[in-house]
Order: sequence, then C-alpha cells, then structure tokens
Amino acid sequence: MSVLRTAALRSKRTIVAVGLTVAVVAGTGGWAAGSAQTAVTGPAPGAAAWRADHSLDRPLPDPAKAAPAAVARFFASLTRTQQHTLAARHPLTVGNLDGAPVPLRYEANSLALKAERRHRLAQATDPAGTLQDHRQARKAAGRCAELLAPGRRILAFDPRGRGQVAEVHGDLTRARHVAVVVPGSDIDLGSFDRARDPYGTPTGMATSLRRQMTAEAPGARTAVIAWAGYTTPVGLGPDAATGRLAEAGAPRLARFLSGLAAVGAPAPAVLCHSYGSLVCGAAAARTDRDAIADLIVFASPGIRHDSAAALHTSARVWAARDASDWIGNVPHVAFLGLGHGEDPTDPAFGARRVPAARAKGHTGYLAPGTDSLRNFAAIALGRYADVR
Repeated sequence: MSVLRTAALRSKRTIVAVGLTVAVVAGTGGWAAGSAQTAVTGPAPGAAAWRADHSLDRPLPDPAKAAPAAVARFFASLTRTQQHTLAARHPLTVGNLDGAPVPLRYEANSLALKAERRHRLAQATDPAGTLQDHRQARKAAGRCAELLAPGRRILAFDPRGRGQVAEVHGDLTRARHVAVVVPGSDIDLGSFDRARDPYGTPTGMATSLRRQMTAEAPGARTAVIAWAGYTTPVGLGPDAATGRLAEAGAPRLARFLSGLAAVGAPAPAVLCHSYGSLVCGAAAARTDRDAIADLIVFASPGIRHDSAAALHTSARVWAARDASDWIGNVPHVAFLGLGHGEDPTDPAFGARRVPAARAKGHTGYLAPGTDSLRNFAAIALGRYADVR
C-alpha cells in the first residue's frame, strides 16, 4: 500500500472517528454528564512543617524531591524511637512518603485518619455550616471510621480534593507476589469501596484478586494493593476524553511503584482498569526499568501510545476486553487532544491478549468465576502458561 493511500485511509478513519465521538457524547448527555476536576498533585498537607523540622539536627528528605530509595536509606539510619516520633509529629507526610517503612506508614495513616475524622466531626456540628455541609462532613467522618476498622492496612491517605487512599490486602512486607490495582473514573475516598457494583471498586477488585491468587496457590505469600492515588474523571465529561488527569496522576503512580521497590517488595503486576490504563501508560516510562513485572490493561479506551513497544517498559504488556463491554464502542483515535489512541487489544498493538469471555460489562472483569479473574491471578503469580 502506498504512503499516500495509507495517509488517506488514516485521515478518513480520523474523520469518521470524530463523528462517532460526537455521537457518543451526544448520546450520553454530552459533556454536561461530567464535571471538570482539579488534579491533586504534590506532597500531602504538612510538607512545609516537615521540611522545617530540625529535631534530628539534619534535613529530612523532601517529600517532593527525594527519591524513594533515598527515603528508604534515611529511615534505615534512624532508631525505632526516632521513626515513631516522626510519624506521630508528621502523620500525613510519613503516611504518604514512598520509601518509608511499610508498617510505619500504616501507623502514620492511622493517626492521620483519626485526626481527619475529628476534624470532620467538628465540621458536622459547626453552626457556621449549612445542613449540606454537615451531611458531607458526617459522611467523610464515617469513611474515615471505616478505613480505621481493625485489620485494614492503609498505605496512603490524602484528604485533599475528593480524597485519595491506598490499601494493602495481605502482608506486603513478606509477599513474594504483589499486584497493584489502578482504577478508572469516578473513584475517590467515598467510592473506594461500596456495596453497589463492588467489583468496579478498588477494594472489590483487590480482594477478589487476592482471594483468587490464594485459591490458585494456597501456600504463596501474596499482597494486592488497591491504589486510588490520583484524581479520577467524574462522569463522561471532557476529563474522561482527554489525558490531562492521567498525566497528572502518572508521576504519583511511578513514584509509588518506585517506593515499593525501595522497601524490598517484588516487582508487581499492575492491573489498570478503564481510564486507569492511561495513568499506567503514562507512568510506565517514568518508572525504574524493573519496577513493573507485568502491565495489564483491561476495559481500556486506549493508552495514548501506538504500540506496546512505545511504552518503553521491560514489563510484559497484557490487554483484555470482554465482548459486552461498552468501551469497545469508543473510537480508538486521538484528535486535537480528544480520544486515547490505538486499541490495546488489537493484535497490531502488540500486547498479549488475556481471554475475558466470561466477564460481563465494563466492571465485571474481577468478578468471581470469570476467566479474566483467573487469568489475572495467573499473571500476578507468574504462571504465564496458565493464561488461556
């Protein structure tokens, strides 16, 4: 095929796709169906006080600039008493500091959640607030209480914006097989776990995956992390059709993954759902070369790269989509900043295809009994021959 003919076909495909995009937007109520979000970036609140702390007679690692490996070395040089003192004095900083000891982050985030709950309860009775303010404050306080339930291991917590959180299922400090779940749109502190559509939430996906991994390999030491550490799009607005929030969240994911490596965790399988696959695609090239073992995108609208090779990662790249998933109707093009490019499940993209015939809809990939769940567990366990 000639170059001119190829270009003409691509131009025609783009024009058709733009028309389809307009039709999809119109059919879902237009851009009004979603609202523009302000991305939460940078260190959690309290970073200034942390930087100004000279109690150890030496600078503390800058939460915005220090590499996770340097953070790990810093904490390794401290006594246990010094570590706990810093966590008590700066819970939000230590709780979100990639490279800090995992148990210390659990401790710090427990303190941060308790403080946030007290703050929200005070807001709920503030005479200056409206009834809506009081309801929202009580709801936020309730979410904090749920995350403080015995047995929950909160690896990150940031109350800014709609709230961000990461939770570990299993023993991360002893795990030989680790997976990280990166969710798509409409996920925040309030929807991190819920009874409605549970397998569309980070908690539901993570618990189901770990349960399957345990069933497949009863003696294996496993951990699955539900990571809702970026500002997700809300609804089907412009945020869902562009890569703006993904680009803002990618450095946070890359730093988080580098932090796992810094504390000695094995390179994880990273499972990226829907819009989360854009975050993973943008983060892949930013991570250390061996920070990811496997990258799995599912229910993906595209990842803003033309091929798996263009991700510039040493990770194995996998892709899955079930036939009933509406995301398959989204045009796989990028035009004037809209759209997310090639379909990762297209053989030409170069990803390894993960069968998902028994999954249902856009959020059913990790539901019990599905072949996609079994295959994702096999990948996370390194049993690649069992993917079928």
